[in-house]
Amino acid sequence: MSNIRIFAFADESSPMIDQQIVAMHRNGLQGLEIRNVDNENVSFISLEKAKEVRKKMDDAGLITWSIGSPIGKIDIEKDDFAKHLDVFRHTLELADILGAENIRLFSFFIPEGKDPADYKNEVIDRMGAFADAAKGSNVVLCHENEKGIYGDMANRCLEVLQAVPSIKGIFDPANFVQCGQDTLQAWNLLKPYIKYMHIKDALADGNVVPAGQGIGNVKQIVGDFIANGGKEFTLEPHLAVFAGLSALERENEKSVVGHQFVYESNEQAFDAACNAFKCLL
Repeated sequence: MSNIRIFAFADESSPMIDQQIVAMHRNGLQGLEIRNVDNENVSFISLEKAKEVRKKMDDAGLITWSIGSPIGKIDIEKDDFAKHLDVFRHTLELADILGAENIRLFSFFIPEGKDPADYKNEVIDRMGAFADAAKGSNVVLCHENEKGIYGDMANRCLEVLQAVPSIKGIFDPANFVQCGQDTLQAWNLLKPYIKYMHIKDALADGNVVPAGQGIGNVKQIVGDFIANGGKEFTLEPHLAVFAGLSALERENEKSVVGHQFVYESNEQAFDAACNAFKCLL
């Protein structure tokens, strides 16, 4: 297990980068999947701010493993893709400054009540546009399964990953649970395409719980991932409401967090998530 690297969305401990660094050190983590920085979403920070964050991370002996961007979390019908592509290009610049190896992205919100299959070609064209824009950047684009997007179920994740081979997968067990997708079936279908995992577990009612406490088969999937050479994980606790959470969700959607296990603070919830995963390992 000595080669395992554990990162985190440390904005779930604090919205401020200085305290995020403290939280990572406190839990012996290797670095950050950066999402919110000093109360601002990472994809919208300035290049100068990114340089400031990079210096702090370097001084702390930590790395930015991935940009936990909101790219692809727009409505495929209503929102302006050209404008969104400009945000993506800015995120690529940020990744270069921060030294991030990956950018996490999504495959677009599908209008409620509509058949996702009707949007397959548009989704793949747009994901291809992201891949084209990233050529020559040395940044790996990684698609995460997420509620409400085209790639919410394993078969549609597979379509995206097969159609745009330069894009790799992030496997989030809790998100699959919340979509009614059997996680073992999903894992067996997607594991050849997965670059890393988001560690988050959930109960059948969607409540997020510490890793190993839900029905996401996290221990079994993590074990298989490691046995087949996987070594990078990002902790995404979602065990308590944190600053910036509402911005991650679709309009009128509410996250199911922190109801089964209750913590006195965001720091305590973050530490509990870290400890649960270390115990699972």
